[in-house]
Amino acid sequence: MKKLKGFENEIGKLAKEFEDCRSVLLALGDENRQHLILEMMQMGNCAGVMVGDITERTHLSRPAVSHHIRILKDAGLVKMRREGTKNYYYFDADAKAMNGLLSMLEHAKEIMENLPDRSGENQ
Repeated sequence: MKKLKGFENEIGKLAKEFEDCRSVLLALGDENRQHLILEMMQMGNCAGVMVGDITERTHLSRPAVSHHIRILKDAGLVKMRREGTKNYYYFDADAKAMNGLLSMLEHAKEIMENLPDRSGENQ
C-alpha cells in the first residue's frame, strides 16, 4: 500500500482525535439513542423528562431506555436534574464533547480536501 507522504503526522493526530471522540461517536451511532434524543427534544420540555415519559413514546422497555440514557449521559450528551426522588433527563451536550467532535470532523475534512486523488480514475 502506497503511503501518502507528508500526511502521516496529520493522520496520526486525526487518529488520536477520533479515539478521543469514540464515546460520543458510539453514543450517537446507535439508532435507539438517536431516537431517544429526538423524542426528548420533541417532547418540548427543556427542564427534562423522566425515563417513564420517554418509555411511553418509544418501543423500548424502561430498562432499555435507562441503559441508553446512561450511555448518552456518560458520553456527555445528556444531563440529569434531580427533584426529590425523581430524575429528569435533558439533551444538553457538554462543550468539551461537542467541541472535540466538531474539531475532529473539521480536521478530517481539512485533510481530505488536501489529499491527492486516490481513486485511480485520474491516472
